[in-house]
Amino acid sequence: MLNCKQTSQLVSQSLDRRLTWQERFAVKVHLWICKYCRRFSRQLLAVRSGLQRLTQSVEENTDLQMPSESKARIAKVLESELK
Repeated sequence: MLNCKQTSQLVSQSLDRRLTWQERFAVKVHLWICKYCRRFSRQLLAVRSGLQRLTQSVEENTDLQMPSESKARIAKVLESELK
């Protein structure tokens, strides 16, 4: 059985790589019984989703008063943070 620290690390890693079936199973079991890790997992997914939307809006927003090169640079940095 995973502890909270191990679970939070695996939840975070799952954003960057596909977990093994054993890891996924262990995380699901832990999340089933631990409301704090469930909350952490939801918050992490919300942050990632928000960063993705922000990156997309920066790329698409023509109302920004900055050169397109600057917008592209910002979007690239934000995108690299998601990986």
